[in-house]
Amino acid sequence: MVEVICDTSFLIHLSTRKIKNIDSVNTEIGQIQFVVPVVVWNELVALSIQTRDTPSRKNLKKQDVWKTINYAEKLKIIPMSGTYADAEITKHVKKHGGIVGTMDKELKRKIKGVGGSIMSFSKNKIVLES
Repeated sequence: MVEVICDTSFLIHLSTRKIKNIDSVNTEIGQIQFVVPVVVWNELVALSIQTRDTPSRKNLKKQDVWKTINYAEKLKIIPMSGTYADAEITKHVKKHGGIVGTMDKELKRKIKGVGGSIMSFSKNKIVLES
């Protein structure tokens, strides 16, 4: 089982969009399991609090956050705490290697710099970068 460490942006995209090739990714690189670091879970909770009292015209963001929390609850939560998700994920990958699911260009650069791989989206398809 290949674990893919999800950051917040990746999780939001994964939980709110129809991903066209999710099944074929499983066969390409083996069985994958999306995992959520505690620090990312904490970011999602903070986002839900920030958007709780948003006006109805910004309801889409609030709905996306809650869909993501509901989705993430079903995934494996892994111990990786701290205050800044990108820094914690980068430290983890530097020490243990791995694949990170992210949409963030700066995080992609950092993960590649420490020898990790990237899973991202392009046109609602999962793509692997190395």
